[in-house]
Parts: sequence; structure tokens; C-alpha cells
Amino acid sequence: MTFQRARSEEQRQIRRCAILDTAAAMLDEMPVADVSLNELSRRVGLAKSNVLRYFESREAVLLELLDDRLGVWLADLEGELAEGVEVDAPPEARATLLADVLSRSLAARPVLCDLFGAQGGVLEHNVSVEVVKRHKRASLAHLGTMAGLLRRVVPELGDDAVRFGLLTLVTAGAVSSYVPPPPSLLAAFEEEPELAIFHLDLREGLQAALTAGLLGFLPRD
Repeated sequence: MTFQRARSEEQRQIRRCAILDTAAAMLDEMPVADVSLNELSRRVGLAKSNVLRYFESREAVLLELLDDRLGVWLADLEGELAEGVEVDAPPEARATLLADVLSRSLAARPVLCDLFGAQGGVLEHNVSVEVVKRHKRASLAHLGTMAGLLRRVVPELGDDAVRFGLLTLVTAGAVSSYVPPPPSLLAAFEEEPELAIFHLDLREGLQAALTAGLLGFLPRD
């Protein structure tokens, strides 16, 4: 793909979308850590200096993708919660079902989890204050949406729905950083089975952590 110089706002928006779409395709092939600005530029058909006209850094591209994918996930989550949580069940049963839906849904989106994992330590670095503020404003809106969905099925969470929602996203990023393990670890687990306790499955790890967290947030008599 090659581009002529963008002369209108519409053409500039087309360039931005092409860069984001190319970065998204790369994330389907490789982890966040392997996405480079050089390779992104090559694939999109623009010089690196031209890519930087639209996004100030690789991290800025990936932050915008994170915002976009989080919004798409929340739109899907609404239906998944409606199907997966019985609203007439007792609070602890609903909390357990909620943790199951969240863990299953997030585990099915490893790229989103990988982006969460890179957010604090990588993606929020090498970006300007304006980019960070725009990202955090979008994140705050998404967190409010998520809290509303959580309270819809477990109203007992109350104001803690926001805090639990944030911890869910942080946990997804943390657990995903261990999945999948590199070949050397898999070989070590096979040679010494007692070490396999460190072999995490994304869904199982999320379900255990989110269930414990949810039950901890529920009010006690």
C-alpha cells in the first residue's frame, strides 16, 4: 500500500485508519513487544517520518488501539452478561457467574489482555501529556460503562464496581504476561512436573482471581 500526500482532513483520517488497521493486523501475528515503528511503517506503505505525522510514537498508536478494542469488548460484554448471569440468583452465585463470564470473555481476547499488560509499563511512556490525557479520558468513560454493566448483574457492588472493574483490567494484563510460556519453560515443566504450578492458563487464572476479588467486594452481614 502506498499513499500520496494527504491534503484534506478526510485523507488524513484515511491515513490514520490505515495505520491503526495495520497495527491491529500485526497484533494478530505478534505480541505488543514485537510491534515496531519500522515494521509498521513498512507494512502501511509510509515512511516512518510520515507515520509520525499522524501518531507521535508507536506507543500512541497502540494506546489508541487499546481504547478502541476496550470499547468493542464492552459492547460485546453487555450481551454476554445478559446470557451468562442469572439475575435472580443469590449474590454469591451471581458473583461467581460474573467472574466466569469475565474470565471467559477476556481469555477469548488475548490481544486486548496483552495491551492491558503493556499499558502501564510501556504504552503510557514515550507519549505526550496530551496523548495521555486523551487516553485516560477515554479509559475513564469505558470504566464507567463497565461499572454500569457490573452493577446491572451484581448491584451489591455499589460504588466498588468502578474499583473492581479497574482491577479486572489490571489482572487481565498481569496474568496474560505469563501466557503462553516460552519453550524453555514448557521444557522445564515437562522435565520437573512439580514446577508446573507456575504454568498458568489465562482463563483459569482470571477466573480464580476475579472470583476471589468479587466475593471480597460483596458486603458482609
